[in-house]
Amino acid sequence: MSDGLTIALDAMGGDKAPDMVVQGAEIALERSPDLKIILVGDEARLRPLVDKTKRLKAQSPEIIHTDKVIADEDKPSVALRQGKGSSMRLAIDLVGQGKADGVVSAGNTGALMAIAKLVLRPMPGIDRPAIAGFFPTRRGESAMLDLGANITCDATNLVQFAIMGQIFVRTVLGLERPVVGILNVGIEEQKGNDSVREAATILRGMTDMPFEFHGFVEGDDIPAGTVDVVVTDGFSGNIALKTAEGTSRLIGQFLRDAFRNSLLSKLGYLFARGAVGQLRQRMDPRRYNGAMFLGLNGIAVKSHGGTDALGFANAIGVAADMKRYGFLEKVREELTNGRLDRPDEQPTAVATA
Repeated sequence: MSDGLTIALDAMGGDKAPDMVVQGAEIALERSPDLKIILVGDEARLRPLVDKTKRLKAQSPEIIHTDKVIADEDKPSVALRQGKGSSMRLAIDLVGQGKADGVVSAGNTGALMAIAKLVLRPMPGIDRPAIAGFFPTRRGESAMLDLGANITCDATNLVQFAIMGQIFVRTVLGLERPVVGILNVGIEEQKGNDSVREAATILRGMTDMPFEFHGFVEGDDIPAGTVDVVVTDGFSGNIALKTAEGTSRLIGQFLRDAFRNSLLSKLGYLFARGAVGQLRQRMDPRRYNGAMFLGLNGIAVKSHGGTDALGFANAIGVAADMKRYGFLEKVREELTNGRLDRPDEQPTAVATA
């Protein structure tokens, strides 16, 4: 691997690609000039876009040409069979080959997970990789996983998500002893299905771990920031994510409508403009763009498909931070120390798929 920190970009993934990807790379370089960018996609479309930039053009980024793209509607199984040579596959291959420290794509989520799992492989002791991302809360930020990679999960998967999630927030947010909770339909111990109840029992027994298990949390605990890590299956997690994004847009629309309602409200906006700007920035989903695939032997980040350049730059930043803060090494260390693999103490936590 070359010196510095290298990020491979699937330049053709996303609703507004490749323009959004190139512009996002430019913003990312403005924030982190030490980054090295590799673009994977149609060179005839990418080269003119790069030539319009300042920092990216000065870097003379490597462009790996391919005109093959995995469509948003392609099923993961189809992407695995027919995606060889696509911009997504070639970008992931760069990480697998050690030529890049991480990959970022705004393309098909299912395909990205399937190909990344095939190329990068799950870490020993991890049955299913999970997608993790951040939510804004009253206390700051909380992480949630899974956000859509695994529709159904058993207790083993949920326990592994909890372990990976707490390492994630310790690494990125710098929390010494994060608080972990399992999303459920109630906080009482008898609530929920067998998987969440069994996972809670296992986590309560992990008394020597570097995190605190809170127990069950409900949906309203997510924005409250009751816990630092919210653990759930991909079905519920994805619904929670999309609901939060939709609510953010709805509140923004309500505010715009309210301030446009009358001359007096327009005058009121002039006085409240600073506060409204702070609220808009705090709730801007682009700030939290960039979901990490946890549990793989490599860094892979999923950007929202409909994001703009600023959101994509934030996703690049997530990938870079994972490398800078040694996330993979910390997970491997926990694995080596036996925290995820002690059948004598937690037999169900490490059952193989």
